[in-house]
Amino acid sequence: MTKKNIFSFLYQWSRYAGCLCLLLFLFASCSEEALDYDHPDVDVFVHQLKEGYLAAPALEDTPRMPKFTVEDIAALLDYADDLSVIPSFPLAPISYSAGGKLRLGECLLWTVETIRLGHDASMGCKMVHVGAENYEGIYFLSDEEVLDAVDRYRHWWENRKYPRTVWTIDPCRDEPLCGSGYMWW
Repeated sequence: MTKKNIFSFLYQWSRYAGCLCLLLFLFASCSEEALDYDHPDVDVFVHQLKEGYLAAPALEDTPRMPKFTVEDIAALLDYADDLSVIPSFPLAPISYSAGGKLRLGECLLWTVETIRLGHDASMGCKMVHVGAENYEGIYFLSDEEVLDAVDRYRHWWENRKYPRTVWTIDPCRDEPLCGSGYMWW
């Protein structure tokens, strides 16, 4: 092997080694982002819910929700029409024992309603029809009805941008589900 061949070999090898190091660095830096529960990021929260690995810290054996605020409502509503079935959501166990599938968008609407009210909207992230006698699957909303609820929440949120005046006569201005036939149990 001549010097020229050795240098050519070393040059080629260093290029491949550099690419390999770069790829290893990229894979290492793409590790899953942790969700900060005191200052949560909606994108990270939604991604972890969809992937099924949201590590919710428990407080007194009850799963804890991230501390979303009014500033997060628009981002939560951006994802609300995604009806992907998610494996879990950080709520009380009744959410799962009642049966039915957990839909991402419906759970995000629950989060928006919780922010709006200042306390948990209900014990589960499933809406039911008004007049439901209990929290059974027969009273849960269909996908189309959930999408209707999403539209109502978005309408409510958009109208919140405009100040209330003496000419404001919308009785449902502060109630997204007003007149819908849907409610949180």
